[in-house]
Amino acid sequence: MKSWTSRPVPQLPGSMPALRLFDTAEGGPVTLDAAGEQSLYVCGITPYDATHMGHAASYVAFDLLNRAWRDGGQQVSYVQNVTDVDDPLLERATATGVDWRELAASQIELFRTDMEALNVLAPDNYVGAVEAIPLIVPAIESLLERGLAYRVAGTDGEPDGDVYYDVEAAGKHSAAARDAWTLGSVSHLSDAEMLELFAERGGDPGRAGKRQALDPLLWRVAREGEPSWPGASLGEGRPGWHIECTVIAQKYLPAPFTVQGGGSDLVFPHHEMGAGHAYSLAGVPLAKHFAHAGMVGLDGEKMSKSKGNLVLVSRLRAAGEEPAAIRLAILAHHYRSDWSWTAEGFEEAKERLRAWRAAVDLAPAGSAGPLIGQLRAALADDLDAPRALAAVDAWAAAAAAAPDGASPVDAALVRDAVDALLGVEL
Repeated sequence: MKSWTSRPVPQLPGSMPALRLFDTAEGGPVTLDAAGEQSLYVCGITPYDATHMGHAASYVAFDLLNRAWRDGGQQVSYVQNVTDVDDPLLERATATGVDWRELAASQIELFRTDMEALNVLAPDNYVGAVEAIPLIVPAIESLLERGLAYRVAGTDGEPDGDVYYDVEAAGKHSAAARDAWTLGSVSHLSDAEMLELFAERGGDPGRAGKRQALDPLLWRVAREGEPSWPGASLGEGRPGWHIECTVIAQKYLPAPFTVQGGGSDLVFPHHEMGAGHAYSLAGVPLAKHFAHAGMVGLDGEKMSKSKGNLVLVSRLRAAGEEPAAIRLAILAHHYRSDWSWTAEGFEEAKERLRAWRAAVDLAPAGSAGPLIGQLRAALADDLDAPRALAAVDAWAAAAAAAPDGASPVDAALVRDAVDALLGVEL
């Protein structure tokens, strides 16, 4: 699947210090190893209602990490998936009378144009679930052969043969190994909390015939009227959600890769189960670190597809709003915080952009170097974008008030720094 086009990233003098990042699995900040190649997997969209502000905030957050690594001279391998077949997509297609393939294709293209407009660096590999099915099928067959997955008999008119991951067996399988996975290793949730979230987020805890309520689906055998693909010994069907990302990551990234990223709503079950699948398949952790972005609301209420209160990047762009201002409105909030999109906040972002652009040509001589240092220090401290924005605000105010002549060299450096580190073009 094609990705989008990244804009060139300016090179800056000096380099980023060691990065500290909050690791969900560790429950606190960790210092990332600066040696060797870095690798990043960020879970992609299910292509409908793209690109809402929750999507945008998550991808902008991990774009900061990508940029910080690159500023530190690191080579970065970045992979993102697209869940281009899943129940929510099929349900939306049915509800709107649109072929699911057409809906997916149009939403993926919309997402790509939004990401390019927001100056999000493109992944090196952008992989759809459908194209990954030939990789997913043998992975599921391997789990079945080793007793880490099982088939469920059909009930209430459902066909036989759906395949589920056995979380208890998988936990026992890895229990004696160092850095092994057991249920809760990533999320640290109680059983009650897991059950509640599993039911809310695509799980089926009440499915008859399952060995454990939290066992996730690996392969859904074909149903009439649903798309399906050859599954070799699994039979015709389609993959479950969690195994998709695991197999794609294992194909295109080192094992383990550096950071698994996504929204905080993916901690459980998606990243929890994906980590289990990875250990069961390869005997090593999926990722060294797990990082998660907060949720975005609208005017103090939860933003969701069901509520119909999504703020879409494409609609803002169609209304003539500048993507750089949208990005600044996102960066005004720390990536791990839950926050709400408001008209007032967006106006502040637009005013901030105007102020920075007015000040950049007034850059005093020698002012760029200290500002770059402040930006790097902020981003190295758990991607603290609000602190970075405050540093540019202070610099802009000082530049506007400076009595001495402007320095074209410093003006160019400031432009490059804000672009390279924050992804905002002045």
